[in-house]
Amino acid sequence: FFAEMWERFSYYGMRALLVLYMIKGFLERSDSDAYIIYGAYTGLVYATPFIGGVLADQVLGARRAVVLGGLLMAAGHLVMTIESQIPFFAALALLIVGNGFFKPNISAIVGSLYPEGSPKRDSGFTIFYIGINLGAAMAPLLCGYVGEKFGWHYGFGLATIGMLVGLAVFILPAGVTRIAILATALASGGAMIYLNLDEVIYALGPNALVAGFLMLSGVMAYLAIGKGGLPEWAGQPRDLEKLKAPWLLGLSREKVVYIGAFAVVPLVAGAMLLDEKLGVLFTVLDIEMRFIGLLMIVIGAVALSVLFKETFASERVERDRLIVVLVMMFFSMLFWAFFEQAGSSINLFTDRNVDRVFETATVSEADVGKTIQVEVTQALNGRTMGDKTITMADIDGWRAAKTAKIDWPVSQDDVGMGTAGSEVATSQFQALNPIYIILFGLLFSALWAFLGKRGLEPSTPVKFGLGIAQLALGFGALWYGAQQADAFGIVGMSWLALSYLLITTGELCLSPVGLAMVTNLSPKRIVSMTMGAWFLATAFSNYLSAIIATFTGVGHGGGDKSVLPPPTETVHTYGEVFGIIAVVAGASALVVFVLSPLLSKMMHMDESELGGGGH
Repeated sequence: FFAEMWERFSYYGMRALLVLYMIKGFLERSDSDAYIIYGAYTGLVYATPFIGGVLADQVLGARRAVVLGGLLMAAGHLVMTIESQIPFFAALALLIVGNGFFKPNISAIVGSLYPEGSPKRDSGFTIFYIGINLGAAMAPLLCGYVGEKFGWHYGFGLATIGMLVGLAVFILPAGVTRIAILATALASGGAMIYLNLDEVIYALGPNALVAGFLMLSGVMAYLAIGKGGLPEWAGQPRDLEKLKAPWLLGLSREKVVYIGAFAVVPLVAGAMLLDEKLGVLFTVLDIEMRFIGLLMIVIGAVALSVLFKETFASERVERDRLIVVLVMMFFSMLFWAFFEQAGSSINLFTDRNVDRVFETATVSEADVGKTIQVEVTQALNGRTMGDKTITMADIDGWRAAKTAKIDWPVSQDDVGMGTAGSEVATSQFQALNPIYIILFGLLFSALWAFLGKRGLEPSTPVKFGLGIAQLALGFGALWYGAQQADAFGIVGMSWLALSYLLITTGELCLSPVGLAMVTNLSPKRIVSMTMGAWFLATAFSNYLSAIIATFTGVGHGGGDKSVLPPPTETVHTYGEVFGIIAVVAGASALVVFVLSPLLSKMMHMDESELGGGGH
């Protein structure tokens, strides 16, 4: 639980900061360039677990794979603190390769702790899922806040510490683990509250909620581990003697995998640097094709052609089931391509167009005509100072120069403008999704169980349709919020909170049935290949997400950051793209609902056989 929680803390800490860092940090990238690098990173992060899982199954064992992955990822976060281009891409490569070893194998260890069919198995995975989302909620609230407020390297440094703590919890003796868990839970929870003590209750509330969950989990884990830690047999390799025996050039299989893992890192970094160097290879329908995107398309096309061949060479029942998998794979890919806007376009929309300030003082009529001192907060965004419209680029510039207050000549239009207040960091809003999952995840599980007992539980295709429909409503909320922007192009944060809520309830409908459906519908002889294709589809959806995000690109980067348009312009760009996503997602949901009776029939199995899982 705590090992995965801290791993997710490190990953979501990166997710919260990466696009903002590439644009506002030393790289000074344009929106579109930052999106593409982010998409390549997240796409490869989802592609590598399949390889890491196979290597753990066949050679290393899950326990060694988790330790190797954790060390690589901790190194990646640490290298990210170096502000130079080559270390930046090396850090991404370390994180990508490390994630491949860590993510699939920590789940495998949890599964191995319970006998097949044990009633405790689902409870174990539920607790594990809460751990994932607790880590995901903590990351933006801690890494995001610290990175934006005190310096990017401090945010990445926290992610490094988080990963090392997760690793230590996993490998240390039970007695030391108990103390480490309790200490880090109390320290992290305390920090989340302490850092926000001067914030208003609306900003402090989410921090206090997550801190409370974390401290409670820490105490419960401390008590539980007192009854016994991770069993020695859990996650061990199939054949320890074979693993240790000389195999290649006098080296054991274990050492070959370790050397290979570190050797792959410069290859991945090189591929990302090559993608950067080559730039746009060609354009298709206004979509700029790059090296990594093209590579993903080629690999995906090969995998899909093999899967198509297997599908149409199978007997009728198997063929029908594989067709259902392929159809659901397409709609799942679409869902995650839209969902993953959270780390890219929605992140920048939040930064530039969402009101993130709780004002404690405002300009009054009596101030008109005077020059007053105002705090440098997002409240100045979109306001006019002389003949210049202030953008977030200007505000970031003042902050970089450590300017806390500026002189402001007050005009009539400034009445009501915030002059002091509590500002929520952009990245902290990414905690909304995991917080909603913690609050509503168990409720949805109980709802499906309640409906299932009465024969009313929706079929898997209908759940997919419900998930995509709610995602459409979430983007619809963002579009409508953009239409309701004030005269300065600023949108109320309630629209963002509503959007995250709807997108999250969509995730809770669709995500748990994805992998379970693949494993249950695929013929045993090709289940690994089908799972690999599903992971590749998820990886491609992350890259596709970046391509979609480029249509919102408004910042042009470079040394002169004043090229960022005013909020009154950017709000329409974001709103238009979010509106198109809402329409496409809504139409897709309608197609799934129409197809669901046919797809359910083609599954040739009772819904109770499908079980649960995650994406």
